Amino acid sequence: MGATLLCELGLFLLCTLLCTGHAQDAVLTIEPNWSSFFIGEFVTFKCDMNEGEDTDWEYKTNKDGREFIPYNPLKEYTIEIKYSSHSGEYQCSGHKKGSSYTKISNTVSVTVLDKPRATLTAGTTIIPVGGSVTLTCSVQSSDGWKYEWFRRTQRTSEVPIRDQQNRDIRVSQGGIYSCRGTRGNPVYYTDKSDDVTIEKTCEFSNLV
Repeated sequence: MGATLLCELGLFLLCTLLCTGHAQDAVLTIEPNWSSFFIGEFVTFKCDMNEGEDTDWEYKTNKDGREFIPYNPLKEYTIEIKYSSHSGEYQCSGHKKGSSYTKISNTVSVTVLDKPRATLTAGTTIIPVGGSVTLTCSVQSSDGWKYEWFRRTQRTSEVPIRDQQNRDIRVSQGGIYSCRGTRGNPVYYTDKSDDVTIEKTCEFSNLV
């Protein structure tokens, strides 16, 4: 009877330990948490053991099942994305110092795309008398973008349109417009869009 009780108690403790372990599995996250990245951007891998102190562990990151960042004391590691081959499935593991204990994280997918060009579209290219037109700047991946706008004329050099970071702006001046997307820290810039020429309708006084 005592042996049975001891066995049941042992199974209970084993189940508790296993359940607790699963609740505290290692977690890999990326910053920024975007769906895709472009060559020239930076990504930070953060490996959290959810157990003990960060300094108790050494951290390693694998890509597609192969070692990408070897064991080191840093739970956060930042890389510049230089190649399309940086696309892949990433997973981190932690080794507890002074023991053979390791934990393995979830898998995070990273997609790398070539540097994009912003696209500028206009609701109409003719500004009506006393009115304005809407310009829209877009980038193929919409995560986290802000926008820079530029205007020039046939006679003047290009200058930025200040205090405009939205995807859509309204303009009441004729001119040659372009835009580009920006995001991240350090800041990443897309290629500029093609120019769009906006003309303003001339207003003539009625002849008497």
